Amino acid sequence: MRITTIGIWGGYPNKNEATSSFLLEHEGFRCLVDCGSGVLAAVQNYTELRHLDAAVISHYHPDHVADIGVLQHAAMVGMQLKEWETPFPIYGHDRDSAMFESLSYKGVTEGRPIDVSRDMQIGPWHVSFCETIHPVYCLALKFTADGKSVVFTADTEWTDELVLFSKDAQLLVSEANLYEKYVGIIKGHMSGSQAGQLAAQAGAKELWLTHLPQYGDIEEILEAAQKTYGGNVQFAKIGQTVEI
Repeated sequence: MRITTIGIWGGYPNKNEATSSFLLEHEGFRCLVDCGSGVLAAVQNYTELRHLDAAVISHYHPDHVADIGVLQHAAMVGMQLKEWETPFPIYGHDRDSAMFESLSYKGVTEGRPIDVSRDMQIGPWHVSFCETIHPVYCLALKFTADGKSVVFTADTEWTDELVLFSKDAQLLVSEANLYEKYVGIIKGHMSGSQAGQLAAQAGAKELWLTHLPQYGDIEEILEAAQKTYGGNVQFAKIGQTVEI
């Protein structure tokens, strides 16, 4: 399984970059995890859009869905040129019915519902879900193939449920949007030390930090994670690819 970082920012992208998003590839199947601002332009550095096979959306905040509309336009053009296999599946929860219904567009994309209590098969992956703590309903995602797993926390503050959910992941991709001084003040997100604590308690083999803030010295977030997790921890780097 190959994981490529498409974007790393929370809230909005830095110039010429994208909000937090990742491309998963296995056995020729390509799945986009979240599709926020700047993602559709950025992902084309690593694959042609017509070669995408699915997208999975953790929740419906704009920094995770802002580019869904242009993804749908790309699918429509691709269908007209007979270069894109449609309908293109976009997986998301249906707790927000209006947003879920917007995933389906003119027969070129099709919204497919995620149920936190039921695992799914998406391409070559067994995919499971865990509800997070965030201002809107949000799901952490676990993709497993050939006995190896990558976990995306999506947006969340600390929750013990994520420890078991992330157990023994080869790669834990955790949000780390907060500086330590904001823990308990800004809700719905974790700090570097909490991301490190999650990785340590879950026994994750490697930790990537994502959904980063655009202000302050983000090295403080990495240093905080290193204090609570003794394994390999780093910022997710745009364009970085790992095979697990």
